[in-house]
Amino acid sequence: MAATIECGEGISTSDSAMYVKKVLSAASPLTLKIIAECPVTKARACDLILPHSTVSTPVFMPVGTQGTVKGITADQLGSLGCEICLGNTYHLGMRPGPDLIERANGLHSFMNWKRSILTDSGGFQMVSLVELSEVTEEGVKFQSPYDGKEILLSPEKSISIQNSLGSDIMMQLDDVVSSTVKGPRVEEAMHRSIRWLDRCIAANKNPEKQNLFAIIQGGLDAELRKACLNEMTQRDVPGFAIGGLSGGEEKDDFWKMVTLSTNHLPREKPRYLMGVGYSVDLVVCVALGCDMFDCVFPTRTARLGSALVPWGSLQMKHKQYAKDFQPIDPDCQCPTCKRHSRAYLHALFKSDTAAMHHITIHNIVYQPDALGEAEHHGRQIPRVHPDVHEANVSLSGSVPQLGCGGSGFCWRDFGLEL
Repeated sequence: MAATIECGEGISTSDSAMYVKKVLSAASPLTLKIIAECPVTKARACDLILPHSTVSTPVFMPVGTQGTVKGITADQLGSLGCEICLGNTYHLGMRPGPDLIERANGLHSFMNWKRSILTDSGGFQMVSLVELSEVTEEGVKFQSPYDGKEILLSPEKSISIQNSLGSDIMMQLDDVVSSTVKGPRVEEAMHRSIRWLDRCIAANKNPEKQNLFAIIQGGLDAELRKACLNEMTQRDVPGFAIGGLSGGEEKDDFWKMVTLSTNHLPREKPRYLMGVGYSVDLVVCVALGCDMFDCVFPTRTARLGSALVPWGSLQMKHKQYAKDFQPIDPDCQCPTCKRHSRAYLHALFKSDTAAMHHITIHNIVYQPDALGEAEHHGRQIPRVHPDVHEANVSLSGSVPQLGCGGSGFCWRDFGLEL
């Protein structure tokens, strides 16, 4: 039986699910406490209790691909209130390698980060490095961008690396295709992702310490996504991610697939929407029932000089800010806005990389503000800054007006079937 799971072929999904349920008998090192739920939408505020920290959701997770969030130290990240960040299995597996990190007692110790870490499986590199990869049932063959050598990232190898890293949340290796792809390849990827999930579950050596999340696939095909949801929710994994979206598809299609997914995911498990970082997407997808988000957008755009604000973004390189002595956002309480003006940041960009550092700090603080504040005791559903909607509705095409009504919750129907 073990050899059949290893190969992933010649076994029905129902037989595989029965086998996996035995593997998952150990208690999960994750607890989700639902603090508040919106009576109108599916928005909710939760405490996600993980081995290294308790994370308040909805949460945006900064991306530290190679064990660091670019432009900021781990101490600074913690001082900004971040309770969880990301690492990437593919890149950390290549450099500096799992053996070295395991010798350092795991990624937490290696990067001196005492709070929670989520590691991606390396599956996204099938899309981002598509010209260097080949997908088979065995796994993904990559040509290393570092030395040109061919490597095989199988479900078992991905989990082995993540076990060595010691992350609080591990992601299954899934078969990732671009959201704009249609046809047989999408169905193939969906079924393979289910088989690979079973192999990942069987390969996990630390289920009592590390939480393995499944990733829902199916592209923009509602029937395929439903089939994937039906199969994967039979595996009693600690949490679920919604994958295969936010890759260039129309917003209406994107939101419909998110809605379909959250409608079929268990209420008692965290829901992670992968690769989403734009304000309007965060606002809508919290209302659609998502708890966790990640994206390189806020830190990458900071390094390009763009500071995020509720009404859009400010490009600090532009001459119009050369004599502007306001902070980036007068209402923002981040260290950058408390201490520095737009004029100062504009001047720094001409001579010093510190400008990127200051804007990164601001953008990391901005993302949780876009999701809304949440108090622990009797806390409300996240509140939305009205300027977020006003600035982005023209980009989205079809998001109706937000309003609070008399319920005390600042979420209303987005015009979608919630």
